[in-house]
Amino acid sequence: MRQKEAATGIAFIALPLISLILFMYYPIIRSFMISAFDWNLLSDPKFIGLDNYKTLMHDEVFKTSLLNTCKWVIIYVPMSVITSFLLALLLDQKLKGAGFFRTLYYLPVVAPIVVVALLFVWIYNTDYGILNFILKKLFNMEPIGWLTDSRYSLFAIAVMSVWKWAGYNMLIFLAALQGIDDGIYEAAAIDGVTPMSKLFKIKIPLVMPSIYFVMLTAVIDAFQMFTEIFIMTKGGPGYSTYTVSYYLWSCAFEYSKMGYACAMAAVMFVIILVVTLVQNKVMDRKVQYDV
Repeated sequence: MRQKEAATGIAFIALPLISLILFMYYPIIRSFMISAFDWNLLSDPKFIGLDNYKTLMHDEVFKTSLLNTCKWVIIYVPMSVITSFLLALLLDQKLKGAGFFRTLYYLPVVAPIVVVALLFVWIYNTDYGILNFILKKLFNMEPIGWLTDSRYSLFAIAVMSVWKWAGYNMLIFLAALQGIDDGIYEAAAIDGVTPMSKLFKIKIPLVMPSIYFVMLTAVIDAFQMFTEIFIMTKGGPGYSTYTVSYYLWSCAFEYSKMGYACAMAAVMFVIILVVTLVQNKVMDRKVQYDV
């Protein structure tokens, strides 16, 4: 019986494990290996050791891309987490039509990212975009180049991404909030706890595992942001929205510098790993897994 159960378990995990090895672990290992070569995809790879990494250290475009990526993480992650949590708090109330609004807020998540990005390109258009039209009518403001002015471009894309993905994290927070025992709220009401105290003393501590998960995944995703930049700005204006992922893609598929792109990917892998470990160390102390 034990052998049969073991065989069944192995059969169930075999396919996912093989998929992980083929589509995640092997590409990661292969990427590290290719980073030691000069390879343009057409000729034979030429071994150059650590030269690609040495070049990276003096590449001003890479430094700018890394700085923009860090700015993106700092701008996007807090906006996304706070917006999602506030939406979850709102929908956790016993309101009429709550189910409709849950569906409404989640709809952008299932919409293709390319469609959403193109939609916001039109919304942000300097000359005939609806956002500048509304600002002109309400506040008599001059048109703003949301995607053509380096002062606003990164923030404008972050707003779009928050709108696109807030519904996903909202559901995670909402599930955590609705999993809190009503008896805790009843005891708090008897003790005369104010709504604000209930939020900071009960709700946030008890949903901290979900906050931890959302922040962890949001940071990892933010470091790998590519599609929005590719569709909306192509890294412009100038290099103001160049991220490491976009520069990596450009080096690999526009300039045929596959070894250099893999070196960049290896550096980003290490950076994301270190940030994740630090985040895990800091936030794990604040996570409470039981009531």
